[in-house]
Amino acid sequence: MSEMLSLTRAAKLVGATRAELQKHIQRGEMVAYDGMISVENLLACYPDAQLEDTAEARRVAQIKERAFGKRVFERAMPDAEVLAARLTELGKTLAYSEKQVEQFTLLLGRLWDKLAAMEARADAPSRQALAELKTWITREVEVAMEPGFINPLAIKDTVLHIITAQVTVLPSKHDFLVEGHDTLLEAAMRSGIPLNYGCSGGNCGLCKAKVLSGEVKKTRQHDFVISDAEKNQGYVLLCSNTAVSDVVIEAAVANSVQDIPFQQISAHVKAMGHINDDMILLHLQTPRTQRLRFLAGQSASLRVGQSFSAELPIASCPCDDRNVLFHIHRHNGNLFSDYVFEHLKQNETVEIEGPHGEFILHEKSERPFYFFAFDSGFAPIKSLIEHALSLEAENIHLHWIGSAQQNIYLPNIAHAWEDALDNFHYEEHVAGFDLRTVSGKREQALHKLLAQINAADIMLLEGDIYLAGPEAAVNVAEQYFLDKGLPKTRVAVASVK
Repeated sequence: MSEMLSLTRAAKLVGATRAELQKHIQRGEMVAYDGMISVENLLACYPDAQLEDTAEARRVAQIKERAFGKRVFERAMPDAEVLAARLTELGKTLAYSEKQVEQFTLLLGRLWDKLAAMEARADAPSRQALAELKTWITREVEVAMEPGFINPLAIKDTVLHIITAQVTVLPSKHDFLVEGHDTLLEAAMRSGIPLNYGCSGGNCGLCKAKVLSGEVKKTRQHDFVISDAEKNQGYVLLCSNTAVSDVVIEAAVANSVQDIPFQQISAHVKAMGHINDDMILLHLQTPRTQRLRFLAGQSASLRVGQSFSAELPIASCPCDDRNVLFHIHRHNGNLFSDYVFEHLKQNETVEIEGPHGEFILHEKSERPFYFFAFDSGFAPIKSLIEHALSLEAENIHLHWIGSAQQNIYLPNIAHAWEDALDNFHYEEHVAGFDLRTVSGKREQALHKLLAQINAADIMLLEGDIYLAGPEAAVNVAEQYFLDKGLPKTRVAVASVK
């Protein structure tokens, strides 16, 4: 096992999160050197690290995966060629270690011959000293060669090197693990890292990146042509290659909405179902060669029928860019809403344009995340939370405030998060009035509710606040937090009809 581990690999080995390891580092319980920690340091904090996950940990992982809308984690093996390459590298390491032992044995034999020759020529006191030296060497060699206790962490690290490869992205210094048959791009997206890409099908070349070290393997053919000069420099398409060994790549990461291009896509209705009488869950699927690239919290414009359109928040995670979810609220007399509820059918084409908006997560913030969803404001909040969870955010709070109980329309998702995660906290609140119209006594009542939430959580004003819902409600909530002294940079707002 290597002496130093990245936080990502160390967290995987002991079944912790990167945030948990960072806490140990901040408290001085572990020392990090340029994002790496020593094996000894890791074992000192996690002396009982086990080879396999417990049944409870697996259950939690499954709940997390279902809640996030991603695949259930399986220790999927890579394809045969990648597996063979990784095993070959492991064999080289083993052969090198065996050669070192052989050389050590030969050296020890020559040392013994040298001592014997010196002993033959030495006087009595010197022979006695040489005899004591030989006794000491014999004892130390026996101790050094004794296998002793093998920590399961060492075995697990070896297995992890076979079934996964670590990728480090420069200059951003993001890192992630490639598992199973994932391409470099797919693995990055599952880890919440927004690398640059377009079609994800090998046609556009936007995911072209430079391999600085390590070995990659092409797993998919692509139409985009990389010149011989660029191939010689190490350029590959992330959507068409996987990692054979640990890899360092040079690639751009989207840091703002300006880094995401405007797109026009013809998607089709994969599924739709009534959440309740006034809310439909619309599942759109884009073509394999033209996926919707967006940041969590953004919205998109949908056009159905002849020309009925609406701008709606995306209610899914960017990690699954081909399957895009929307929560459609019924607005009687609204042509778009009426068409969706009364005429839209499975497999029908829906035009998507976007993405729009700057209601995105401040990923580099170390403060707790506080999300306030008012009625259907849960849609963009859900996208933000799923992204925060993929980043293993340390502290997440969700307050869902409904006009009535039925306006808290998907409580099971939030409850699943809370049941599965120690760092997730969820509360429901019923306002008792229409949050689309907030003034006079209603405004006072909403102020009182926010004050009660604030009083019950002394850390609330230390966090970053995200508000989404009807404009009237979020405006009141925004002003409440600004009046409490929070700067506008820490109070993000999205208006949802």
